[in-house]
Amino acid sequence: MEEVFKYKTIAIPSTAEFKDRGSKFLAYAYPILSVQDVKEKIQALKKEHPKAVHHCFAYRIGIDGKQFRASDDGEPSGSAGKPILGQIDSVGLTNVLVIVVRYWGGSLLGVPGLINAYKTATADALNGVALTEKWVEEMYEISFDYPVMGEVLYLLKQCEASIYKQDLQLFCSIMAGIPKKYAESCLQKLSEIRGVKVERSKSGD
Repeated sequence: MEEVFKYKTIAIPSTAEFKDRGSKFLAYAYPILSVQDVKEKIQALKKEHPKAVHHCFAYRIGIDGKQFRASDDGEPSGSAGKPILGQIDSVGLTNVLVIVVRYWGGSLLGVPGLINAYKTATADALNGVALTEKWVEEMYEISFDYPVMGEVLYLLKQCEASIYKQDLQLFCSIMAGIPKKYAESCLQKLSEIRGVKVERSKSGD
């Protein structure tokens, strides 16, 4: 099987709204990198919408298809999380979280009505946002002394690496996502710079 070096995700967060018989469904789509991102986004929306009756969500992370979750958050089983995830998958996206916040409108929608509402709200949020292709990255923690900072940053730029955290003091550290395609040659070149230490990051897995 051919190795995958790129994946498709959404470029920026997006929102959409769907109404049915008084109930309001607010969909929020986010590009994410980890389960920690998921927790933070859900907590933030629960604070923003404390009177909503449900905060249903689904996400998919990574390219092997194994890291995903769908939550009905109290709605009938399979009526919310699954339709949300289905829409993420139908567009072929990963590293995406969609949370749909529901405000109760006084009428029961039934399972088919709920499936339609969660599916439509999610589809509208995903259809209304630009998609982007990103490199599959391996996360590394790179530490080095200040005098070689220019060399390290230049090399990371050449490798098309993403910098997620940096602390550039007398002693410097960077958390970088290096594209899998270029990782071997990039790590080799980093090891040739005096005093550079590179460790695979546990938080990036």
